[in-house]
Amino acid sequence: MIKQLKKFTIQLIAGANLAIVVLMLLVGFSDRIDPEQHPLLACAGMTFPIFLLANLLMLCFWTLFAWRKLWIPVAGFILAYVPINIYMPVRAMESPPDDALKLVSYNVCGYGSTITQGDHFDSIFSYLRHQQADIICLQEDNDTWRSADDRFAEHFAHNERVRVCSDETKCSNHIGLHTRFPILRSERIDLTSSACFNGAAAFYLQVGTDTMLVVGCHLENIHLDKKDREQYKEILKGNIKGDTAKTKSKYLLGKFSDAIKIRAAQAKAIRQYISEHRGNGAVIVCGDFNDTPISFARHTISEGLTDCFAASGRGLGLSYNQKGFNFRIDYILCSEDLTPYYCLVDSKIEESDHYPVICWLKMGHNP
Repeated sequence: MIKQLKKFTIQLIAGANLAIVVLMLLVGFSDRIDPEQHPLLACAGMTFPIFLLANLLMLCFWTLFAWRKLWIPVAGFILAYVPINIYMPVRAMESPPDDALKLVSYNVCGYGSTITQGDHFDSIFSYLRHQQADIICLQEDNDTWRSADDRFAEHFAHNERVRVCSDETKCSNHIGLHTRFPILRSERIDLTSSACFNGAAAFYLQVGTDTMLVVGCHLENIHLDKKDREQYKEILKGNIKGDTAKTKSKYLLGKFSDAIKIRAAQAKAIRQYISEHRGNGAVIVCGDFNDTPISFARHTISEGLTDCFAASGRGLGLSYNQKGFNFRIDYILCSEDLTPYYCLVDSKIEESDHYPVICWLKMGHNP
């Protein structure tokens, strides 16, 4: 009787593990779902780490109690290699060659806001200056009253700031580029945004004899106010239960799905712009996508491009640093004629609600 009960229990747990694997695969490849058609389903990628952790726990369980069933979680990890590598690459990071270009992408949160509390321009500027990067792309590069342009001009040969919102009277969000390469021209990429705050800009740089296209973007945010953020954290902690938790969760999921739908259209517009304007030179896309690695926005924009962190980074690369909202939502992508090295998220500076993403790119075909 005990033997039969043990066998039944093992079979039951094995079935649960198979279900976890199937769900992990479905969620892992949910970045193919167009949010404009299925906004709620497209949010599934946010749950990927839950199934990843559940399968890892199953791996530990089988190792301790029934090693013959190890094939189930192992097979799951192998089948889910692509989304796992996108979400959490595990590798030895290769040092960049001496002639590689250094690029920094950083959402500076306007150098100070209600989220970051205080004036952080001097410390952020000092950090950027000491990076000695070849290209710096900033999102929410909005400061003007501190003579920021003059400060940047003292240390960077070429500087450009593009206002990405269509109506200057409603917002002043800018994408800034600071580089040692001549900026031939720049322009706003027309994106639809519910808040008139999000958008993208294109910069054309003279790099040797080639023209490099650098696209900086700040995609639609979720528009959670302070109350929404607190409720989200309380739900995660389990402090809100019953019908209240159900109502609040439905409300927040509605905000997530509304934003992801808008980001889908923005991602398509950026993808189309690159397709129409890339020419023969290299392409770099960087910025705040406001979406996780398993998302339609990242998947769409990265078509034909390399996710530099997935290709040369390691770990989760959490770039949004607010408690309860720890995700990688900032990206650097490059075309196949650039090879990424040692891409990382620098968590040592906490002057913004984001951490900067740093990557080295070598000119030449990506092997």
